[in-house]
Amino acid sequence: MHYKRILLKLSGEALLGDRAYGIDPVRLSEYAQDIKSVVDQGVELAIVIGGGNIFRGVAGASNGMDRVQGDYMGMLATVINGLALQSALEDADVPTRLQTAIKIEAIAEPYIKRKAVRHLEKGRVVIFGSGTGNPFFTTDSAAVLRAIEINADVILKGTRVDGIYTEDPEKNTNAIKFDNISFNDVLTKGLKVMDTTAFTLSQENKLPIIVFDMNTRGNLMKVVSGENIGTKVNI
Repeated sequence: MHYKRILLKLSGEALLGDRAYGIDPVRLSEYAQDIKSVVDQGVELAIVIGGGNIFRGVAGASNGMDRVQGDYMGMLATVINGLALQSALEDADVPTRLQTAIKIEAIAEPYIKRKAVRHLEKGRVVIFGSGTGNPFFTTDSAAVLRAIEINADVILKGTRVDGIYTEDPEKNTNAIKFDNISFNDVLTKGLKVMDTTAFTLSQENKLPIIVFDMNTRGNLMKVVSGENIGTKVNI
């Protein structure tokens, strides 16, 4: 395998499948099978998942809700998604641990870096829930932070598009895809990969990001194997 330890960032919306809201069990099962295929090859895999399929703090704040309160609700949404993904992985016989930045000890371990690394070394998938545990930080920031803490080789950002384009390919079919691009070029061209805080943190720590289409079966294995799938952002 090209990468030994990876952090996979999934959006909450990815779990929608064809649904308008909630979690699609078919999509969940497909993700679990793709993750299992990679773990079975000895790759150490951690996951950060968003909560946008259930609740977004920013959206709540735009409707008059207190932003801090809304962000905590969003964190709890990521825990719900984490529990769902944990269940799907364990149904596929993949040992999994859910760790949360907010203590919810009845259902998950508190986040402890050394414990997370030990789980990974033992071949367990570790899901990090509730973001960073702080309001005003996105799950993108949580993904980069956790990846740095566990010394991941790369961040894999699974989306519904197959990489980074000059424009949104769903709106402009003439948009041009990048196979490789530098952090500086992403910023210069004003391309959207992650929020600025997360992206800058990744750049400062020289942690590469690969944006790829997670909804195509087998793509995760191809990326981890080093195939030229999606777009790689590096120094």
